[in-house]
Amino acid sequence: MIARFGRSIRTRLTLLAAIGAALLSLVVNGLVLYSLHGGADDYRKTQVINTGLDIVHRVKRGELPTVIDSGLDIVQVVNASGQVVASTPNLEGRPRISMMLPDAFRAHRTTVDCDLPHFPGRCEFLAVFRVYEQDGDWLVYAADPLAPWYVHPGVLAALAGLSVLLVALAAFGTSRVVAGTLAPVEDIRDKLAKITSSDLGMRLPVTGQADEIRSLAETANQTLDRLEAAVEQQRRFASDASHDLRSPITAMRAQVEEAMLHPGDADWEEIGVALLASLDRLQAIVTDLLTLAKLDAGAPMSREPLDLADLVSAETARQRSKKLISTLQPGVRVTGDRLQLARLLTNLLDNAERHAESTIIVTVRRIDGQALLEVLDDGGGIAPEQREVVFQRFTRLDASRSRDAGGTGLGLSIARDIAQAHHGTLTLEDSDSGARFVLRLPARAD
Repeated sequence: MIARFGRSIRTRLTLLAAIGAALLSLVVNGLVLYSLHGGADDYRKTQVINTGLDIVHRVKRGELPTVIDSGLDIVQVVNASGQVVASTPNLEGRPRISMMLPDAFRAHRTTVDCDLPHFPGRCEFLAVFRVYEQDGDWLVYAADPLAPWYVHPGVLAALAGLSVLLVALAAFGTSRVVAGTLAPVEDIRDKLAKITSSDLGMRLPVTGQADEIRSLAETANQTLDRLEAAVEQQRRFASDASHDLRSPITAMRAQVEEAMLHPGDADWEEIGVALLASLDRLQAIVTDLLTLAKLDAGAPMSREPLDLADLVSAETARQRSKKLISTLQPGVRVTGDRLQLARLLTNLLDNAERHAESTIIVTVRRIDGQALLEVLDDGGGIAPEQREVVFQRFTRLDASRSRDAGGTGLGLSIARDIAQAHHGTLTLEDSDSGARFVLRLPARAD
């Protein structure tokens, strides 16, 4: 189960749903009790008033019994002399319970009175009625306790039972729904746990529903696709690097072993020159590998304003074996690392020099807010289907291996990585003859 802070998502959501249901039940129960309490109070007040009026009629008709059985807790009848002449059984023989009188010119009065004599600790709805008799005004007192806040124990028990049932249903339903929702996530987790660097061909199950979990699985599969491609590229890179490093080492070993067999006949100066050539190749490969490692690791680089034309002028000043023609627009400024951009340009020029017949053309200009650097040679060119292949690491096309024996197969790959690190692009585009490499970088506004 997916867990966080020692508690599963299913448990946390279930608890949240249960708490929410409990709070909702509390609010609903409060509203229900408030409504029922108001209704019960109104009912009791009506009952008290009706009972009081009934007793008044009995007094008027002379049918008043000494002991009144009316269904109320408190009923007393006081004559004009202030004597209790009738009451409920619980007040028999006791003095009048209240001295409250109706207002002048009114026949009755109601109030809520607490701690009446003989009924301490509770509040009553009390009504007093004036009865006009020949010997004076009689008083009828009728009272009944106010309804408790829970109205009735049965109501409280019913609401509590319904609340418990609602909370239980909410918790159970949430638990089941979350369990069903997270089941695909469990499958994804199990699959991910089984995927290793040696078995990246496995993919995560994709649910049939178009939901967030399906999107998660699809995104994870896309990530695995990229990871598998990257690992495969690293494997090929390691294999190619081992091969390219082994070749000069094997050649040097063979030369040394051959010379050691006949040390007196060996031309050690010639062997030294050959060994130095192999060591230069090894050094070039190792240097390029180190550069690629830094670029892949995203090593920090300096960011400074540069004039692309000045940079090209400085790098093309070195004498080359092929004729070099420069067309440089001044004021084409970019932001970047001078050493890395110089390395990019050097790699392009070295590549052009190895493949050109006689001439290399370098152009710098600004178009639509972009700085463009073009390096064009008059060699045999590259077929359109191989224009992306040449940027792969340790790639040297079969048609040019004889002419490109001194290359490491990493120069163009390094050049493209440097361009991308500067938020630019390096592509091989159409030309009338030869290969035309085009570098595009964001141009500065100033």
